[in-house]
Amino acid sequence: MGGDTATERISTALAVKIATYSPQIPGYAHLEVAQAEHRIRLVNFWDLAPGTRVLELGCGQGSATVVLAEAVGSTGHIDAVDPGAPDYGAPFTLAQAQQHISESAVGNRIAWHRATPQEFLASTAADAVWDVAVLAHCIWYFASEHELEDILRALQGRVKQLFVAEYALHATERAAVPHVLAVLVRGSLESYKEESKENVRSPLSPAAIRNVAGKSGWACASEGSFVPEPDLLDGHWEVGTVIGDGFLQEVDSAVRNERVKTVITSARDATVAAVKALDGAKVRTMDVWVATFTKS
Repeated sequence: MGGDTATERISTALAVKIATYSPQIPGYAHLEVAQAEHRIRLVNFWDLAPGTRVLELGCGQGSATVVLAEAVGSTGHIDAVDPGAPDYGAPFTLAQAQQHISESAVGNRIAWHRATPQEFLASTAADAVWDVAVLAHCIWYFASEHELEDILRALQGRVKQLFVAEYALHATERAAVPHVLAVLVRGSLESYKEESKENVRSPLSPAAIRNVAGKSGWACASEGSFVPEPDLLDGHWEVGTVIGDGFLQEVDSAVRNERVKTVITSARDATVAAVKALDGAKVRTMDVWVATFTKS
């Protein structure tokens, strides 16, 4: 990992055990193991210590939550926040995934909260504080960079550090180029929708996130990047939503400006061409950027 000098607090060999904390599709346990391995790498970069009190924003179904809970140990605690509806998600909904985790070996270290980050922070006492706030692959869900700025400002005085991970908009592996293209195409389309439920709404680059953090009073203390494991299929899934015929129907429904429509459909064509250029090889997930921020 570029820029990674942190101690390996959690061995990736523990990924198989940690993956069992989350529900698994029969016959596809390796997919959850890959998710756990990926998030172990994030946590090791952040050097998350036992006993840490963590505020996790955008926890979703808990893929990062379980690794955070393993890292903080029995003396630590995770407040996991997400606004998603209980029936959101597939093949397991948020409610199903979170319930399964709550019944696991690390369940008593986690408190789940259904709220936006702003709602949660506003609803807690002003003197409620955490050691760190974690935003792991959730920033692209936000409606805009202005929403991210509001959240980061609200965290001032509530946490000592920010731990951030997001896709880097860079592909070391040629097979990950379609993923970079697809998220830019998806983000372009979602910007024309009044309301979006997609995973990619505001695909901010690392430079953009650093800029927003700086305006919010946070300075980047360390950063790095790495190439995800081949079994991390986020790139495959997100490319699939763009190259399918249903995407063109979404464009017709959401975009009225013909010039914009042409740009988005042409960018989709470029994504399709990038997939074809792989000659049948599996689409990979793009590089991941990981960083720590402290008060500036």
